Order: sequence, then C-alpha cells, then structure tokens
Amino acid sequence: MDFKKPIPLEKGDYYTNEKGYRVFTEQYHLKRGYCCKSGCKHCPYGYDMKTDSFKK
Repeated sequence: MDFKKPIPLEKGDYYTNEKGYRVFTEQYHLKRGYCCKSGCKHCPYGYDMKTDSFKK
C-alpha cells in the first residue's frame, strides 16, 4: 500500500464552514503538492469533476 505521510496543519490551511465541515484552502493544497481529483472548493490545480480534466 502507498500511504502518504500526513501534512501537519497550520494556521490558514483550512476553515470550518457553516455546516461544520473542514474546508481546505489553496495554501494547504499547494503545500500538499498534488491534486486529489475530489473537486475541492479551493483547488489551485484547476480540476473539473464534471469533465474529469484540468482547466488551463
């Protein structure tokens, strides 16, 4: 199995939305270094779940 080492969370890596969910910021995604293709709200990589492709 290929387990990735957890990234320690720092201030500015996420916020909690009105429903109580943790929402990761662009800062966190860039620190992680890759797109997980989950359609994250603040994805800096331009992934589009509807087309399963990356926007330019």
